[in-house]
Amino acid sequence: MSDRSSQRPILMFDSGVGGLTVLREARVLMPDRRFVYVADDAAFPYGAWEEPALKEHILALFAKLLDRLQPAISVIACNTASTLVIDALRDKFPGHPFVGTVPAIKPAAERTRSGLVSVLATPGTVKRQYTRDLISKWAQKCHVRLVGSDRLAGLAEIYMRQGFVDEEAVRAEIVPCFLERDGNRTDIVVLACTHYPFLANRMRKTAPWPVDWIDPAEAIARRAMSLLEPVGETSGESEPDLAVFTSGKVDFATRRLIQGFGLTAR
Repeated sequence: MSDRSSQRPILMFDSGVGGLTVLREARVLMPDRRFVYVADDAAFPYGAWEEPALKEHILALFAKLLDRLQPAISVIACNTASTLVIDALRDKFPGHPFVGTVPAIKPAAERTRSGLVSVLATPGTVKRQYTRDLISKWAQKCHVRLVGSDRLAGLAEIYMRQGFVDEEAVRAEIVPCFLERDGNRTDIVVLACTHYPFLANRMRKTAPWPVDWIDPAEAIARRAMSLLEPVGETSGESEPDLAVFTSGKVDFATRRLIQGFGLTAR
């Protein structure tokens, strides 16, 4: 990879602001890199889409994004999109590296002591065969409960923009994750949506008992870093990190939010 290509931005992609959890970790690991955050808010929430239409939409969108932004790598910081379309993206754009985000079932299976693990995700991720294949491959000795939430991603969006959230609503969404069986209790909950870590403190507060909440953001960022060459010498002048919203609309609360992550809306 040439010095010039090593200075191209890292594209972070999500349906909304959830991928900012991954961006936050990537910034710590790669402070010299430039980032472009793309929120497909015009299509949010992805869970409302039929799978074939969503797959076609994301592939068409990436054809435009890769041409326009010329990123060094693209991080799909969205479980729903990754489990549906990551293989198709790699097939359609074979010369471009993609890092996906999939439920952290393997580390959960390795760390559980009770053998009871829950995967908290969007309904789209829960119903995906990709998720079930991960369970079959890595967690055969565990009891894995898949919990699909229709509301948590939206609640996280509200919380990040407005600074408050209905804690009772959060509690109601996470309660199905907590299982007691043969004297054991769920001890690990996989946060299988990049939006959910923003609500982690509220989840801990409202949970029936303490568990280990697995946030894959750092692992995703490390995977991206491993695929990149070191940054070459720069001229000393760099372009700002950008946030691109596919709706073309950025309200005051959203603009303030992304500025807090060091991004400039465009």
